[in-house]
Amino acid sequence: MSTSRLAVVALALLASACATRASVRNVRAEVSALRNEVELLRQAQEQSYREATIAGAEIKALQGGLRDVTSAANRTTTDVTKLTAKLNDTDESLKRIQGEMTARPAVAVAPPPPERPAREPMRPGQAESAYAVGLATFRAREHGQAVLEFLDFIAKYPKHPLAANAQYWIGEAYYSQRDYRQAIVEFQKVLDYPAANGKIPDALLKIGLCFTNLREPTRANETWNRIIGEYPSSEAATRARSFVRDRRAGAQAR
Repeated sequence: MSTSRLAVVALALLASACATRASVRNVRAEVSALRNEVELLRQAQEQSYREATIAGAEIKALQGGLRDVTSAANRTTTDVTKLTAKLNDTDESLKRIQGEMTARPAVAVAPPPPERPAREPMRPGQAESAYAVGLATFRAREHGQAVLEFLDFIAKYPKHPLAANAQYWIGEAYYSQRDYRQAIVEFQKVLDYPAANGKIPDALLKIGLCFTNLREPTRANETWNRIIGEYPSSEAATRARSFVRDRRAGAQAR
């Protein structure tokens, strides 16, 4: 091979080597740039993940707060409904009581002894309002509270015409709770009030039912026969006759 040809080949090889090194540098630069982009994308992804996590936690907190607010609103609505119903019952009871008081003859109340200080004068309707509150409480099935309210009524107005009624409802409260022995005690106290109060036959009727629940049929019949003998025209006497008749029919069937 001639010297000139060798020179040409050498130059070609040298040019090829230079081109290869340049390509390698370009590739490395591109790889480095790609790595930088990948790293930036990774960092951006991590940031997005953190932001999404925070946002999810905030959403859960907001949902929990919304549930609490909704629950509180529902409870408030329920309480308002109960209070409204109780107020309506109180108004109806007061109207009925005022009607009864208008139709019922006045009961004379003895003045306090001279040596005792006079009580604070009673405002018109004050006692009736207190009684109506106790009756509304009873009808709301709050029997323990009703007992307290009726006891307070009796303590404040022991000579009031509705005192016997208040005592009767105390017995009803214990009867509703199936405390029949205590109910008998409370119904018996109604008998201590003047017969004109009109609740004695009803109290005796319930005493008989208490004895029935206590499995004392003989005492129940004795009580009901007392109603029939002493208060024959009362509604309680009508029911007592029915109870006695049913008891007699049951005994004959056996």
